[in-house]
Amino acid sequence: MSKIIENGMLITASETFKADILIDDSGCISAIGHNLDAPGAERIDATGKLILPGGVDPHTHFDLPMFGTVSSDDHYTGHKAAAFGGTTTVIDFVNQDHDSLKKCVDAWHKKADDKAAIDFSFHMNIVKFDESVAKQIPDLLEEGITTLKIFTAYNGVLRIDDNKIFKVLRVAAENGVLTLLHAENGDVIETLVEEALAEGHTSSEWHALSRPAWGAGDAILRVAGMAHAADASLYIVHMNTAIGVDMLKYSREQGVKIMGETCPQYLFFTLDNMRQPDGAKWICSPPMRDKSDNERIWQAIERGEMQTIGTDHCPFFYDGTTPIEYEGEMIAIPGKELGVDDFTKTPNGLPAVGDRLLVMWTEGVVKGRISANEFVAMNCTNPAKIFGMYPRKGALLPGSDADIVIWDPQRKVKYGVAHSHQRTDYNLFEGWELMGYPEKVFLRGKLIVDGDKWLGERGSGEFIKRKEGEVL
Repeated sequence: MSKIIENGMLITASETFKADILIDDSGCISAIGHNLDAPGAERIDATGKLILPGGVDPHTHFDLPMFGTVSSDDHYTGHKAAAFGGTTTVIDFVNQDHDSLKKCVDAWHKKADDKAAIDFSFHMNIVKFDESVAKQIPDLLEEGITTLKIFTAYNGVLRIDDNKIFKVLRVAAENGVLTLLHAENGDVIETLVEEALAEGHTSSEWHALSRPAWGAGDAILRVAGMAHAADASLYIVHMNTAIGVDMLKYSREQGVKIMGETCPQYLFFTLDNMRQPDGAKWICSPPMRDKSDNERIWQAIERGEMQTIGTDHCPFFYDGTTPIEYEGEMIAIPGKELGVDDFTKTPNGLPAVGDRLLVMWTEGVVKGRISANEFVAMNCTNPAKIFGMYPRKGALLPGSDADIVIWDPQRKVKYGVAHSHQRTDYNLFEGWELMGYPEKVFLRGKLIVDGDKWLGERGSGEFIKRKEGEVL
């Protein structure tokens, strides 16, 4: 059945205007205007509400094995949490666990396809590289995967050396593929971790103290130089440091085709959180920094020096020995307690996929740091453009998928685990007073969240085959 959402205020990346939206039977937006009519259409009154495109989260990790356990959200529970937070498209990362990239992708589809509850796509991790892998990278385009991720940390596990990084960048440039970078200095981290443990430093804050902020600046500038030499485009994931932002800005000024992403956790939390008795909740990589880093990243958002906001959603239970109830069943998954005596054994990651839009609206838009249009740009439209899904995703345009959020700007919520729907036992934003909240969420025209009701289904999410994206 076609639908008409009427009397709402549309918020796009560039405009704010009142209009109605006609959604056709195929789940696409067919018209935007006034006094729209379609025989038999369901009419949805959005008076006093805002109409936003569904969020696009470019950085998630569902069902990810780590340290003898697995991230607690899979491609159903994580997608459900995303939807309750107004996000309708996510991009996950494929591990390079098999001898061919195609087998790696197939394995991730096997994990995701039957569970997916919103639309999704994949990035491809490159943690082993030789001529055989180089020849397979163009084949990823047929799979709809147009992005690779490389690491300058996790020595001996995920990192490839600079010579291979440069070769990856060249192959990527030749094929219109975007390279994503996890930017830290793995050699420095390896040494400092060894020294910390030898000196008996095992508590959570040493996860951050053994990963110096300058390692991000060093890695960004070094790989940016390689990208420039390779004429490749580069995207820095989960930026957490002032020095990293400065290196991003400098590299862009020098003509490097480089873009940056940050995450909510790097705007609000610091090393002091990791010094709390429950500090393991904040262990993720890269780690929390200090208030000056928080503020510099905010400045980058306000000044347009940062292009996107993702989440790096990779949740674990804080206490995986105590079950929680999820959809009527009790579940417990080993989590942060694994590192109670050694920070190096604490699973790296935290929950955020359902929190991103809610927190960024209150802290960004309501508090006047960014406009509603800038909010849509960084959380919806820019990720869709950069990752080759625009205008199908991240837009309110005729022909776009009807991924639509009816947003109540007046609703106040005391936020936390009870609202987030993430399958874990804690929330970083527990007790925060938020203003502005999704009222209804549509995925390709189908209502999947109606207030506090979940109407989505396992397996209803579609894999989005992506094209070459834009450099913003």
